[in-house]
Amino acid sequence: MQPGPKQASAAQGRVVAAEVSQPRATQADAGRQGREFVNALERGLAVLATFGRGRERMTLSHVAQMTGLSRGTARRLLLTLSELNYVASDGKLFWLTPKVLHLGQGYLASFGRGEVATAIIKGVSEKLGESCSMAVLDGPDIVYVARVETQRVFSSRIDIGTRLPAHCSSLGRVLLAGLGEADLETWMARHPLHAWTEKTLVDPEKFRARIHEVRRLRYAIIDGELEVGSRSIAVPVLDRSDRTCAALNIGTSSARASLELMRRRFLPVLREAAQQIGSAIEGW
Repeated sequence: MQPGPKQASAAQGRVVAAEVSQPRATQADAGRQGREFVNALERGLAVLATFGRGRERMTLSHVAQMTGLSRGTARRLLLTLSELNYVASDGKLFWLTPKVLHLGQGYLASFGRGEVATAIIKGVSEKLGESCSMAVLDGPDIVYVARVETQRVFSSRIDIGTRLPAHCSSLGRVLLAGLGEADLETWMARHPLHAWTEKTLVDPEKFRARIHEVRRLRYAIIDGELEVGSRSIAVPVLDRSDRTCAALNIGTSSARASLELMRRRFLPVLREAAQQIGSAIEGW
């Protein structure tokens, strides 16, 4: 999807709210607490994950509240991360340092970012005159791992790492269609379908039928389910075992492209690009 600047900001805020409401490190499932599980590492990562858009600089109390940790534990973790140069502080506020970017570089490298995938995505964007993105599934959300945005008066504010709800985005529908039936049922049981607009599909049976249709057609179209007036079309990026490892999409508006145009013109270009990306990136 490609929301406008205000809508994208609101969408990010709602996704953040949903993330914050999830159980934190101190409420981990008992099944994960084996002898090899390091609770301190989980808590440290939870502290790093707390920072984000709208939460760039936070106090100790805010970090403790967001993670569900005690002030003492949050303080020790923040000071340790500061000593390791992942976090900086002025004595009152804490914020991330550029060093945290190293944590994501290895993952992004697996998608050939800056080499193969981005060049292909840029070609799609230039050919169609619309923004083109690639994303993967992470829990209830999709996460953008590559993107080329067209130059317009207003930016969508979608960047690498932006999260949007999977159930009402074309990228998410394609990624969910790539799951096996048991995994899809598990995903639906864990992640309720919330309405973002009056057009959002939230009925479980109808949603399941739509995912099956996407699986059969190997593409998904979203029309106003995440933001009124926004449309997008997505296709799977398949690895060499024919499994969906990512999704590629074009985001546009109802004013710029009809659904018929998206199927007739956008879809063939996206499918060709997805095939090129899947074939070019080794190790998938």
